[in-house]
Amino acid sequence: MNVLNKNIEQEIFQLAFEALRKIVPVQVEAEAIQPLPGFKRPDMLLRMVIQGKELHYYAEVKTTVTKANKLLLLLHKEKLTYPLLLITKYVNTYMAEQLRQDGVEFIDTAGNAFFNQPPLYIFIKGNRPPEAIRKAPLKRAFKPTGLRMIYAFLCNPGLENKTYREIAAETDVALGTVAWIMKELKELGFLLDMGKQGQKLIHKENLLQRWVTAYPEQLRPKQMLGRYRGEYGWWQQKKLDPLKAQWGGEVAAARLTQYLKPELITIYTTAQQINQLLLENRLRKDPAGDVEVLERFWKPVETLQYADLVHPILVYADLIATGNQRNIEIAKIIYEQNIIRLIRED
Repeated sequence: MNVLNKNIEQEIFQLAFEALRKIVPVQVEAEAIQPLPGFKRPDMLLRMVIQGKELHYYAEVKTTVTKANKLLLLLHKEKLTYPLLLITKYVNTYMAEQLRQDGVEFIDTAGNAFFNQPPLYIFIKGNRPPEAIRKAPLKRAFKPTGLRMIYAFLCNPGLENKTYREIAAETDVALGTVAWIMKELKELGFLLDMGKQGQKLIHKENLLQRWVTAYPEQLRPKQMLGRYRGEYGWWQQKKLDPLKAQWGGEVAAARLTQYLKPELITIYTTAQQINQLLLENRLRKDPAGDVEVLERFWKPVETLQYADLVHPILVYADLIATGNQRNIEIAKIIYEQNIIRLIRED
């Protein structure tokens, strides 16, 4: 992690505990921890004493809380020996209720908090956010163009070791932009320069989670071509030409796992192919429709490993982007069956 982000997280940590101490006396000791097998998210292990009760938590420091990273916390927290404490800049009233209902304990720099360790119970919401904490500028790697490149790297192991010109051609990213993003990935600790042996993507699990969190905020909305509605069940036996369109989201998840009854139908296609797709399937425009059509942000190739389904990494991201807790178990299955082998460190 770069120094700027680390400094901001340290500031959030300190301000959050200062705000908590105004509510209840608390002693806290923090220690850095080694990444846990299959779970690289917790930043530290905390020992806390509140009202004479000793508590141990794995702590996760986040600058913001979105639906996506909330669902990622829920996805992984059961793997932990100790409960998870979310420490963040600000939790609004709606998100505070959501976190409480989902059993995610938290504190923020405004003095909002949730602890549920009987007999200790604290729930405070509605405090206004403090004066803005210094905000880290969003790195280019996690803006739309960078996210497209990272997706290509995660889906195609070894692509990062090709020449910048080859990467530009395969990701449809300008050559100069490729150079900037590769530089940032090195600075962030995700790309290792091995000299004559080339470059290697590392900390891929952490990079994946960063990508999945940024995707619904930075890239996905820009790819939306529209919402539609079709005849009941039109999609159930439908096969797509993968060079023209592919299933994403819940439909792809259902076909990969044989679980889940899709409620939202997601299709990735191109702006050139969308009219034919709509005509063939009698889809009519409806802002509240159950069919979402998005523009592909990767280059389709002649041989597609998953036929008319998008890559499992994108299926996983689509499920997380829904913010829907019913998709957690399916996301977990896809992660374990299709994704772990791609991000396992050599």
